[in-house]
Amino acid sequence: MNEQNGNVYLKRGRMNELENELKDLKTIKRKQVADRIAEARSHGDLTENAEYDVAKEEQTHLEIKIAKLENMLARVIVIDDVAMPDNEIHILCNVKLENLTSGNKMFFTLVSPEEADFEMDKISITSPLGKTLLGKKINDTVTLDSPSGKQQFKILEISK
Repeated sequence: MNEQNGNVYLKRGRMNELENELKDLKTIKRKQVADRIAEARSHGDLTENAEYDVAKEEQTHLEIKIAKLENMLARVIVIDDVAMPDNEIHILCNVKLENLTSGNKMFFTLVSPEEADFEMDKISITSPLGKTLLGKKINDTVTLDSPSGKQQFKILEISK
């Protein structure tokens, strides 16, 4: 699946989570921020009102987050992982690898770039490792060029 077309591939459950988050941001969070701005405004002079400045900045960040979520959801293609092959790495697969040099094992999920989060073990399919793994199978060995040199990984597990 090609990310070049700007599509975002998600499972239905994840799409529903994002839609609920967007709804919360647009209804509850917007009202909370508007209330904070109104409260700060009621204190008078806005030129030296730090509370007002903070609330306005929070509003800016909120609107940026809303716009990003709306943009992402407009490009979602829902993936039914039941239709995807079980024995081949594809988007939304969970993958377990072994670094053949260090012996370290790593476990992660391949996701769209918008969903990538290294701390949550979500790696983009457009990353060097993601691109290298797409279409590979259990027991395949892949080589990745990295700043520290070539690294080899063995694919230990693939799951949905």
